[in-house]
Amino acid sequence: MPIRVLAPELINQIAAGEVVERPASVVKELVENAIDAGARRILVEVEGGGSELIRVSDDGGGIARDELPLAVASHATSKVSTSEDLAAIRTLGFRGEALASIASVSRFRLSSCERGAIEGAELCVDGGIMGVPRPAPPRQGTVVEVRTLFYNIPARRKFLRSEGAETARVTDALEAIALSHPCVAFELRSSGRRLLDLPATDEPRRRTLDVLGTDLAPELIEFEEHFPELGDLVVRGFAGRPGIARPSARAIRIHLNGRPIMDRLVLHAVREAYRGLLDHARTPTVALILEIDPREVDVNVHPAKSEVRFRSQQGIHSAVRRAIERALRGANLVPTFVPDAFRTSAPFGSGMASSTHTASPDFSAFAALSAAAGVQRVEAVAASEPAISEVYIDEFPFMQVLSGYIVTQDADGVVLVDQHALHERAMFAMFMDRLQRGPLESQRLLVPVIIECSARSVGALAEIAPLLARLGVVARAFGPRSIAIEAIPTLLHSRRVDAGAFLSDVLEKAVEHGSLVSLEAALHEVVDMMSCKAAVKAGDELTRVEIRELLRMRESIERSSACPHGRPTSIRIARSELERRFGRS
Repeated sequence: MPIRVLAPELINQIAAGEVVERPASVVKELVENAIDAGARRILVEVEGGGSELIRVSDDGGGIARDELPLAVASHATSKVSTSEDLAAIRTLGFRGEALASIASVSRFRLSSCERGAIEGAELCVDGGIMGVPRPAPPRQGTVVEVRTLFYNIPARRKFLRSEGAETARVTDALEAIALSHPCVAFELRSSGRRLLDLPATDEPRRRTLDVLGTDLAPELIEFEEHFPELGDLVVRGFAGRPGIARPSARAIRIHLNGRPIMDRLVLHAVREAYRGLLDHARTPTVALILEIDPREVDVNVHPAKSEVRFRSQQGIHSAVRRAIERALRGANLVPTFVPDAFRTSAPFGSGMASSTHTASPDFSAFAALSAAAGVQRVEAVAASEPAISEVYIDEFPFMQVLSGYIVTQDADGVVLVDQHALHERAMFAMFMDRLQRGPLESQRLLVPVIIECSARSVGALAEIAPLLARLGVVARAFGPRSIAIEAIPTLLHSRRVDAGAFLSDVLEKAVEHGSLVSLEAALHEVVDMMSCKAAVKAGDELTRVEIRELLRMRESIERSSACPHGRPTSIRIARSELERRFGRS
């Protein structure tokens, strides 16, 4: 087939495949154009999920009659004129291809009137075939009407989902834009039914709650930090407490200079900020607003403008992570739980630890852990004393129940602590703190431990050798399918951790994840495993000294509200809930 120049209408249809994926894509492009035109109120109306009708009406600056044909021409725009403009994009749209692409795959009508004009004008385009401008009522602003989307490309139309699914995507797209433009009022109607009504506000928190739900107000932590060295970067927004995490990545909303994006770099930074506070399968609820000098970011790397490229990739990643981490660090993350009912048939203390402390776990690690966490060691008492304490000076009472939980209180109510989860977090903090100063101390084994494993695991041993060296593990291949372990970290040895089971787990992870991907990620994952194996277990009965030491650690270590895997270490029953249940309110 000979080479030929494509027809303009076919070029526009090809471009439409990149820009116009579905009705929500059309809504996004048209609403962004309205914002660029200075609109302060935008109405979006859809029918059939947007496949039958999309109408976007705004009160912006409008378009002159003689410019209407240019508005729907390819690569015609008022937003950039030089390469310098392209290097510092300050508008949401800039390519000049959105309207042309949309008009090429729909029955399209553009009606507009400039401010102060006595008459408006409109232009119709049918599948890329343009009519001529004609007079229209002098309504200030612009109305864009898109009917029977993809009518001339049946294959594309066939891939649209149900009306409900497409309407939900339109709602998501409009909410995403509205989050970073609180000064603009937005309304969405579907077949005459109002789905969204977001009044203009100069309070970003109000807009965030209007979009995410006012019931989340107590669960959102507001933050704002400035980084002048990174192109005057401002990182602000709202970080949800771990308790409102969701199973979908859609719980994270990211906006850059007023533009919704889903950038992988920023998304990774948000997830890293929550590392150890959430289960890996859940996503934090975060609304993140980034503002930066446009010269420091390229927004022209994706047809839908959903991905960007920062000049300082690592700097942006670090700034986002630190801003959210500091917000979480300054908040009380212990979840408050409201029980359905209280059982009052048994005495409250009936589940406390017995006064004969049998089979006490080895707590030799507690002293080292306390020192690493900056906790002062309390004076020891006889192990035979009761495990329930009286009230101490400057301390709350506490007791162990069900051989795995500690009951205490704080200023806000009764607190239930999972002793394994809390000790696991404390061990993790100690290991990570110690690793900052160099490799962990090793304990040589009198007799090497030989483990049988796969040939792939033996091969992975050499690849993760630098990681094992930092952790204080000495191991070598002992044949094609076996490994000899000669030393393990001293703390694991003192906690009687099975050396063979520990290294087998590490090697299994290495094989599964390709040598554990990166050293930092590998370090966190293996220290997670070490902490879990070294921590006290549910069923271990603790002395009151051990309980008090553990509770003091809770106050001194970071992220004590969750274990390294994201499970809560404690939950609170609010004082107000207790008073209500006992008829004291």
